[in-house]
Amino acid sequence: MKIWSSEHVFGHPWDTVIKAAMRKYPNPMNPCVVGVDVLDRSLDNQGRLHSHRLLSTEWGLPSIVKAILGTSRTLTYIEEHSVVDPVEKKMELCSTNITLTNLVSVDERLVYTPHPENPEKTVLTQEAIITVKGISLSSYLESLMANTISSNARKGRDALEWVISKLNTELEELKSTREGMKPAMAAASTAK
Repeated sequence: MKIWSSEHVFGHPWDTVIKAAMRKYPNPMNPCVVGVDVLDRSLDNQGRLHSHRLLSTEWGLPSIVKAILGTSRTLTYIEEHSVVDPVEKKMELCSTNITLTNLVSVDERLVYTPHPENPEKTVLTQEAIITVKGISLSSYLESLMANTISSNARKGRDALEWVISKLNTELEELKSTREGMKPAMAAASTAK
């Protein structure tokens, strides 16, 4: 078993980061995520949003890893559960692979909270537990997978920044469109 963890501070308020996290896929930084299906989404009586999603991923494993694992399968599925609590300002996301579970398990937990000293920033804490089962060189493979998770985490953070930029651009375009419509609307109202 190998445990990987990380902490990152985003220079954006919590609600902005959470909106981006909910719209993270698809993105050009994580092309390995080839599909996202929402299986269930609901609000509980405390106003928390619960989501259950299925992610389809194309791993692109190195040949040596495929040989050690004894599989050529690279399309995998990940089950993801998240809870967004707007009152406590906390989003917790847990995911686990549901493919190749007889060979490997990756359990990941991400928690987004406002920065304790600066509400204009958001702290992401991330942890993954990697277990390769019944295979020689398992600690070697767990280390390789931890390195991959670390690399993918960086790409995931970059993806959130990309989504935030995209959301800001969309918002500016909407504001611009609204401002452009005001003279026409004013003219229409005075023409009556």
